[in-house]
Amino acid sequence: MDRSSSTAIFGGGCFWCLEAVFEQETGVRAVTSGYAGGQVPAPSYEQVCSGTTGHAEVVRVEYNAALVSYERLLELFWATHDPTQRDRQGADVGTQYRSVIFYTDELQRRAAERSKHLLERSGRFAQPIVTQIVEAGPFYEAEPNHQGFYRQNAQAPYCQIVIRPKLEKLGLAP
Repeated sequence: MDRSSSTAIFGGGCFWCLEAVFEQETGVRAVTSGYAGGQVPAPSYEQVCSGTTGHAEVVRVEYNAALVSYERLLELFWATHDPTQRDRQGADVGTQYRSVIFYTDELQRRAAERSKHLLERSGRFAQPIVTQIVEAGPFYEAEPNHQGFYRQNAQAPYCQIVIRPKLEKLGLAP
């Protein structure tokens, strides 16, 4: 990676939703669906779905910091899911769907804390924000069939019912 390349890791429900949003952002080079935050090395999707690994479904966002700021990625993260729902997003329920920001350095930690604090003070949400802000540990890439899911399956029911409305809400629907 060159100096203008940075990495961010976010969890906010199903990784397919987050992936579809971040892939649309100018300056994002790659989005990889995966797992982070748990105690089981190299877990499978089935293991993570069991809720026993401690991992969250996450996306690793590789971006050009000269073209898109970490703060802008945080804005998309907050807008893509409901950060007041503990261990769930819509019909997806379990700790693997928790709202979490995995920071990779002190600057990201401070930016995430500041962003969360400003959002809490904004009054945008009636309930408390439960998003965790945690130091990044190992990231495990999800299986190939989970990568680029919306791009490859845009007509699938889940994509039409859950992902497409998020993209439309953010003005990102193709």
